[in-house]
Amino acid sequence: MELKSIVEQFKRFLTVEKNASQHTIQHYILDVEQFITFLQKEVISAFHDVRHSDIRLFLTELYDQGLSRVSVSRKLSSLRNFYLYLEREGIVDQNPFHYVSMPKKDQYIPQFFYEEELQKLFQVEDLTTSLGQRNQALIELLYATGVRVSELTQIKLEHLDFNLGIVLVHGKGNKQRYVPFGLYAQQALKRYIDDGRLTLIEKVDEVQEQLFVNHRGGPLTDEGVRYILNDMMKRAALTSSIHPHKLRHTFATHLLNEGADLRSVQELLGHENLSSTQIYTHVTKDYLQNVYKNAHPRA
Repeated sequence: MELKSIVEQFKRFLTVEKNASQHTIQHYILDVEQFITFLQKEVISAFHDVRHSDIRLFLTELYDQGLSRVSVSRKLSSLRNFYLYLEREGIVDQNPFHYVSMPKKDQYIPQFFYEEELQKLFQVEDLTTSLGQRNQALIELLYATGVRVSELTQIKLEHLDFNLGIVLVHGKGNKQRYVPFGLYAQQALKRYIDDGRLTLIEKVDEVQEQLFVNHRGGPLTDEGVRYILNDMMKRAALTSSIHPHKLRHTFATHLLNEGADLRSVQELLGHENLSSTQIYTHVTKDYLQNVYKNAHPRA
């Protein structure tokens, strides 16, 4: 069986049986295809011919490309799961990635916005326009809930409950959670839904269930969200970079700085493991140290 046809079967397995997100599937397939390119260069024609020494050479190439330990760990995880699938299907007898230890991860401190930076972003839109109303609602909801961009673009009108001030979020592995949102987000969402969104969806014939739509009235994509945020950043004349996850980091960091407990933040973010949430405590510790140094008379 050709290598590429096996990858197609693996993709169907991730989609149908694992119910993995498109983001996860994309990363898995890219990692596997990169490994196939390496195998072809080394004249290895079958997955069952891969040995531990081949994997070590592959890892050396990854580090030579300047990849971080986090990136290498992710690729190893993808390939280990891919070979578990090959074992299950009887394509290989053993998983050579079982004997490869994961590289120790670099210390990662998430980036976040300071409140004055956020205020500039919140004031950049013209709220008399339909796109301005949409963008304002988008950034308010991202900051109010800390949802991932893939979760944001899946939100439908019916997922919002304005009486309770909560939104139903479909997370990784199709796990659902309810996340509250505050007054600013409620006001921005109501303005957009009652005015700007109605104007935008006039351009399409079919009923549009998605909360956020593009300028043509169709569903807004993950890439569309990133474009909107980058454009807002430029117009706010901020020099730091922006990405949807930075707003998620900001959401978590600000909650912890104001005294929220780690378990609650974990639940709001939809993290399966508490260790994923604990990265934010590094930022909080730095914040508390600065407060202490500036406030304590003998610091």
